[in-house]
Amino acid sequence: MATSIVMPQLGYDMREGTVVRWIKQEGDPVAPNEVIAEIETDKAVVEFKPTTGGVLRRIIAGEGQAIPVGNLIAVIAAPDETLPDDLAATPPATQTQTDPPPSTDTPTPQPTAPAAAAGEVRASPIARRLARERGVDLTAITGTGPAGRIIEADILAAAEAAAEAATAAATAAAIAARIPASPIARRLAREHGIDLATINGTGPGGRITEADITAAIAQPAPSQPAPSQPAPSQPTPEPEPAPPPQPAPEPDPATRADLSRMRQTIANVTSASKREAPHFYVASDIDMTAAMSLRREINDELPPAARVSVNDLIVKASALAIGKHPKFNSFYRGDHLQMNPSVNIGIAIALESGLIIPGIPQCENKTLTQIAAASRDLIDRANHGALQTEEYAGTTYSVSNLGMFDIDSFTAIIFPPHAAILAVGAVKEQPIARNGQLAIAQIMKTTLSVDHRVADGAEAAQFLTEIKRLLEKPVNLLL
Repeated sequence: MATSIVMPQLGYDMREGTVVRWIKQEGDPVAPNEVIAEIETDKAVVEFKPTTGGVLRRIIAGEGQAIPVGNLIAVIAAPDETLPDDLAATPPATQTQTDPPPSTDTPTPQPTAPAAAAGEVRASPIARRLARERGVDLTAITGTGPAGRIIEADILAAAEAAAEAATAAATAAAIAARIPASPIARRLAREHGIDLATINGTGPGGRITEADITAAIAQPAPSQPAPSQPAPSQPTPEPEPAPPPQPAPEPDPATRADLSRMRQTIANVTSASKREAPHFYVASDIDMTAAMSLRREINDELPPAARVSVNDLIVKASALAIGKHPKFNSFYRGDHLQMNPSVNIGIAIALESGLIIPGIPQCENKTLTQIAAASRDLIDRANHGALQTEEYAGTTYSVSNLGMFDIDSFTAIIFPPHAAILAVGAVKEQPIARNGQLAIAQIMKTTLSVDHRVADGAEAAQFLTEIKRLLEKPVNLLL
């Protein structure tokens, strides 16, 4: 049976993707989970592997063509299978032209975007859904997408503006309602556009009466004082001509810094996370003295390319702590929590173009050295744009470490749809009291950001305390 291959959602925030390169061509055999294309998202280029096998019978999406998530990009079927009429009639994908057209005396007309039919509103699917959910009239929106297409950001901006206007109107109404005035005075004020706050009431207790509003209506607009007449012996001076209006200065192009697609996506995701997920934070100082000693002993027995990092210790401790507190590995789904069976820990990686959070799958089943090897491989391939689909899209919990930048502590924004993210600072020597004596210890500050819809403060404290216990007695990480 023919299988429709659609643009996959390679991340919670992904709305569309671009086929960078078709590795398989029409007529090529395809094995299950074999790479057939490279797809670019807002954050990375990933290899796409469909789960079905057969023959790549038809390519729908051309290289360089942006396709919304869920839209058809290819068809896989048996070699002799008859394709459905709608797929058989689909024209082959057009490839992006890279060579310039030959020079001629007559200028070659440039292609233009197809114009929308009369009365038709061009909008992306997610923009239409958001407009329905938030009561936004698409016909009143000016699209900022290609060819004036309405995109998600346009709807969010319109909804925010409408909410601000409604709040302002409600505030003004509330203020007016608190001003003492008779019913007829309020009606007259509305009809004549008079602000009750500008009227001094003459009724009992300063209440505004009908007579007060009538007087305000009859009162002429304040007139300007007549200019004084010059002395008879002096000639009337001629007024000086007003200077011509000066044009507004053009903005300096050097002050404008356009945002990349990746930075725009990060802005949208973090804004949505802070707006929709009620964040709260718990923090703890962890004594890493024993953990750092254990790390040195382990690394002394390993080749340089296989050494364990501090972040690997944190990932392992988080995976073990989640085993006791599985709620922090779940997703909030409105009326229930989606409990994820595998602990797929995302690690924040700062690329030149922005931040990504690919993940190490099944950390609950990996040893410390296996986590270290997986982490190094993940970081290397992330920097070379060679992530796998499941590494980019399948994370369930995340760790953000800024210790390498000499940062003591910070709070991180939860990466949707995760329930929590652990922010980690540098390990630094600090004086502490130990057994009644002053000592020097290697302290690491941590802050756990939690979605309050998923867990409460006491639960978050217990989870972070378990991570602290595991790191302060690091032999537990090896058991």
